[in-house]
Amino acid sequence: MVALKLCTYPGSRPPLSQVALDLAMSASEVHAALKRLQNARLIHGRELKEKPNVSALEEFLVHGLKYAFPVERGEITRGVLTSYAAAPLRRAVAPGNDPPPVWPFTGGDDKGVALTPLYKTAPIAALRDPALYELLVLVDAIRDGRMRERKLAERLLTQRLKQTDAQSQSRTAH
Repeated sequence: MVALKLCTYPGSRPPLSQVALDLAMSASEVHAALKRLQNARLIHGRELKEKPNVSALEEFLVHGLKYAFPVERGEITRGVLTSYAAAPLRRAVAPGNDPPPVWPFTGGDDKGVALTPLYKTAPIAALRDPALYELLVLVDAIRDGRMRERKLAERLLTQRLKQTDAQSQSRTAH
C-alpha cells in the first residue's frame, strides 16, 4: 500500500509524517515499509528520492502479489467496494448475481462479501485519495479476480504505473 501511495505523489515523496497521515498509518509503520520496499528493490534509495522502481513494482504486482498477499473472503458485511465492483473496473465487468467484494468498513456505504484489504487502513486511505483507491481496486482484482478481470486489471495497472514513471522522469528532466 505504501508503494502504491508513493506512485500517487507528484514530485518527490513528502515527509514520512504526511505519508503516514495520508495512509492512516503511524510514521514508524511507513518507515518500516519503506525499508522493506528498498530491500526488495521495489523503490529506489534516498539518492533517487525513494521513488518507485516502476518496472520491479509492476512485475511484483502482476506476478507475485497474489501469492504474497492472498485474499481472504469473509461474511456479508458493510464496507467499501473493491475489485471488479469499483471504478475503474465496474464499467467493463458485468457484476453477476453474487454480492460484490467490499473491504469491511463501518463507514462504508455498500454491502457485500468481505475481502481482506492489503492493509487494514486501506478503506480510509482509499476514500481520502481517488487515485490510490483505483490502484488498490486494480490490485484487488489481480489478487482475487477471474482471468478476464485479472488481465484487464493488469493492463490498467501497468498503464497507470507507466504514467507515474513518465511523469516522474519528466519532472526530473526539468
